[in-house]
Amino acid sequence: MSVTQVAAYAAPAPKAPLERTTVPRRPVGAHDVLIDIKFAGICHSDIHQVTDGWGEGIYPMVPGHEIAGVITEVGPEVTKFAVGDRVGVGCFVDSCRECEQCLAGQEQFCAKGMTGTYNSLDRNGEPTYGGYSTHVVVDENYTVRIPDALPLDVAAPLLCAGITLYSPLKHWQAGPGKQVAIVGLGGLGHMGVKLAHALGAEVTVLSQTLRKQEDGLKLGADHFYATSDEATFKELAGRFDLIVSTVSAPLPFDAYLGLLKVDGALVNVGAPEEPVSLNLFSVIGGRKTLAGSMIGGIAETQEMLDFCAEHGLGADIEVIRAEEVNEAYVRVQSGDVRYRFVIDTSTI
Repeated sequence: MSVTQVAAYAAPAPKAPLERTTVPRRPVGAHDVLIDIKFAGICHSDIHQVTDGWGEGIYPMVPGHEIAGVITEVGPEVTKFAVGDRVGVGCFVDSCRECEQCLAGQEQFCAKGMTGTYNSLDRNGEPTYGGYSTHVVVDENYTVRIPDALPLDVAAPLLCAGITLYSPLKHWQAGPGKQVAIVGLGGLGHMGVKLAHALGAEVTVLSQTLRKQEDGLKLGADHFYATSDEATFKELAGRFDLIVSTVSAPLPFDAYLGLLKVDGALVNVGAPEEPVSLNLFSVIGGRKTLAGSMIGGIAETQEMLDFCAEHGLGADIEVIRAEEVNEAYVRVQSGDVRYRFVIDTSTI
């Protein structure tokens, strides 16, 4: 392997601005591929982690788990990929491979804990570093193929935002005849609208205001409502089979559960940093489900990419230079992006 130290952008300490640095990459092993990263999406979870919002982090921290690039070297026992292949890496790069969940293709729920693409420790106890860098070495079994029909820049956010919405929409059977609501029209939510529409569901966006209504309808929503309007919760009572919340702020869950049909489900993919409250009568009445979901396994991630290629779906993005990352973080926190920042890693 010609690369041992690679250029990257890292947070040197909690809440510190990201800065250019170098980080080590392991030699290419028997089943590894070396990926020349072309684009890396900025996910809100990157911000949660560099600020220790989800717990104590490992520093220096190189964020980034929405990685799209091209393979430049393969290990001697690699069978799934070849040099020149267009590939992606999502939120994890390893798991135990032995537990019930891993064997079922649900590696994200590994009983021993998946190895995060960054802010994690690998099997050798070494920290993992993410996609805000020029290269990464990943086991072929945790790498996915990006179809030729998908440009790499719009494909990068699919490795987290795309699969985070695709997995619950498939699990709770969004499709023709189903009423689906997406709460929040941001990096996650805009992909939820596109995917739910492509799956054939009738799609409603629930946003704080009507500011993004025109965008929502263009993305494939059939309806758009402002949750700041109390009349919304009266008008939509008992309407939905499935509500997917993408927001990372605590919701008034009792009010949102009132929007579900009998046997409906409210699924959270956004993760607030603080606890939330709930009156259990909100789920008891109507046999409703309050659930959560996180990304998907490797096979389902590949299925999602193929589905997106078939339907011409990519993220709506704003490509930035690496030195703009700290400004981008501020803009993400203020909701000033439509709808995903993607770093052009050639600028690192």
